[in-house]
Amino acid sequence: MTEPQTHQPPAGTTDAPGHVPGQAPGLLAVVRHQRKVILVGLVLIVASFWFMGQLGEWRTAALTAFGILLALLNHVATELWLGRLINSGDEPTRGTIAASAVTRLTVLSVVAVGAAVLFWPNGIGLLLGLALFRLIALVMTGIPLLKELKRA
Repeated sequence: MTEPQTHQPPAGTTDAPGHVPGQAPGLLAVVRHQRKVILVGLVLIVASFWFMGQLGEWRTAALTAFGILLALLNHVATELWLGRLINSGDEPTRGTIAASAVTRLTVLSVVAVGAAVLFWPNGIGLLLGLALFRLIALVMTGIPLLKELKRA
């Protein structure tokens, strides 16, 4: 039997600032690597207060900001989990990936829907914040992938 081949970059190289290949990335390394997405999330939080605050909807603005914050935490947790999975050297199974995603999304959904129902009708802002951040994060992470595919 042969062991599965894993791609190991040359020793001493890094694929993310502050990250050493073969070593599981820490929270700070993930935050540094995702700084643009985090910055966009913070701008969206400020924008939600700025726009909705002018309309006198402070509660909706706060819940929208909370939704953006929840989505941002989910994004960072996903990146941290993926970085640790990739650097573990183990070959992930579909079941492992699905179980992790379902667990994270279940917790996120229960918190989001619970808060939306608890603070209804302003709670709809929380769901708006989740959806808005997810859309922007998807575009921001998808563009580099599309550029890479175009180059290949």
